Amino acid sequence: MKSIKGYIERKTMLYKTGVEYGDYTMNHIQGCAHGCKYPCYAFIMKKRFGQIKSYEEWIEPYLVSNTIELLDAEIPRLKNKIASVHLCFSTDPFMYQYPEIAKMSTSAIKKLNSAGIKCTVLTKGILPVELSTFSRDNEYGITLITLSEDFRKRIEPGSAPLDQRLAALKELHDAGCKTWVSIEPYPTPNILEQRLDELLEEVSFVDRIVFGRMNYSTEVTAYKRHKQFFNECAAAVEQFCFDHGISCHIKEGTIRE
Repeated sequence: MKSIKGYIERKTMLYKTGVEYGDYTMNHIQGCAHGCKYPCYAFIMKKRFGQIKSYEEWIEPYLVSNTIELLDAEIPRLKNKIASVHLCFSTDPFMYQYPEIAKMSTSAIKKLNSAGIKCTVLTKGILPVELSTFSRDNEYGITLITLSEDFRKRIEPGSAPLDQRLAALKELHDAGCKTWVSIEPYPTPNILEQRLDELLEEVSFVDRIVFGRMNYSTEVTAYKRHKQFFNECAAAVEQFCFDHGISCHIKEGTIRE
């Protein structure tokens, strides 16, 4: 197990997100120890606006110590406007091997659920089985862009092993929870040769699949067929979801003429 770098305080917690499949969100951690080597939008933005100075600083997470107090203050004011709260768009609520972060995240979800607010969760860590006792409206997801553990170690060095990530998601599914997977950012074949159909079969038990291309990478644009490749992948995901009765969302910008 690992310890967080320290604590910070914030003035607000819940906010309306501009992400296409989101409503409200909260980010109660600064930084992310998963240290993904593909271009990370959250890291790029935090660095651009001077909140993070370097990759080394980014992978040392700080926990927002007044998270629950902020929720106590904001939930009564906002709950009638909120359809759902997503954890998280600029960090990871179940950062691998960080029990303090997992404890705060479960407390936040419980607090939101107690006010009748649904939560959606996305992680590259391990989803705790205790989430199966929370609201049945919640949706629990993992990011999964490959089945190659070697590639995972190289491109998501601090994240949870893929088999553990999948097993935790399947356990929640088997307990009757709504589950989903984000296959984003999906790499082009010059970055990794793999079979999308094999990955899809591994997650055929989920209720929803979100698929998106890898962005902000010169390696992707160096692949001459990248537009056609992502169009073909998106079509394959849509067909797979249709055949298996799975809800499907293709991220904006993935399909191009």
